[in-house]
Amino acid sequence: MDRAAASLDSLPPEFIPDMTEFRGVFPYLVSPVSANGSVRTDVLARLCDDLIGAGVHGLTPLGSTGEFAYLNGAQRMAVVQTTIEAAKGRVPVVAGVASTSTADAVAQAQAYQKLGADGILAILEAYFPLADAQIESYFRSIADAVDIPVVLYTNPQFQRSDLTLDIIARLAGHPRIGYIKDASTNTGRLLSIMNRCGDSLRVFSASAHIPAAVMLIGGLGWMAGPACIIPRQSVELYDLCQAGRWDEAMALQRRLWRINEAFARFNLAACIKAGLSIQGYDVGDPIPPQAPLTADARKVVEAALKELA
Repeated sequence: MDRAAASLDSLPPEFIPDMTEFRGVFPYLVSPVSANGSVRTDVLARLCDDLIGAGVHGLTPLGSTGEFAYLNGAQRMAVVQTTIEAAKGRVPVVAGVASTSTADAVAQAQAYQKLGADGILAILEAYFPLADAQIESYFRSIADAVDIPVVLYTNPQFQRSDLTLDIIARLAGHPRIGYIKDASTNTGRLLSIMNRCGDSLRVFSASAHIPAAVMLIGGLGWMAGPACIIPRQSVELYDLCQAGRWDEAMALQRRLWRINEAFARFNLAACIKAGLSIQGYDVGDPIPPQAPLTADARKVVEAALKELA
């Protein structure tokens, strides 16, 4: 945290972000990894700096777009450390923690807090089925192990074991669990979470949720991979929602949906990395056994970006 504090010394108080209150657009960062397995820290640092310059409100390394499931421990640490150092305290960094083991998840969370992360995005990986009590214990153990805010992440499309409304409501009572990023694509579920948990658990959307609609019903913003390649448009959409300019927000949301339509057809990490490559970032290919986009698929992403430009 000393690095962050030092970088903020020259800012007037009104421009110093509150690192314990998360809201707005948090891009899920890619993890640029070379063929030899080394993290391209210079590329990631440049991307972080440019995203902050574009107005994003936070950064999330090791989200789903960050290919956390394909990285080893050293690579994960390098991604988180690079992000924190590049942010320089200008925006909060919420680092993804994911494991099939509670002990490993706790160790990750503690290590990222020690590096200077401002929050933890808690993700559950599961091979064997888990009972509700075991799922709850996993997330509670992560929150017990750190002194920074924890964001629950639920994505039933990819996770073998999901959080039920009852689990979410109980976890919302934990003093450090104050947020949830829900990617269920079910706004009815989001309304149920908001009704049951009130202000104790604030909601972030996934981009596929139609963020403007989630903002309309009370969401705080969104954590999503597409914000890596359309950061300015994402921030503009958030600002329109914040200002209550819903007609303009929905018009922009409909335009941005073109990006999500492309991603629904192809591998997410491959799409984001292709989009960044088109924009001049040498982020490399998705980590095997994933494959990069074909030439035809890349043209689809390029066309969507040109339309939004």
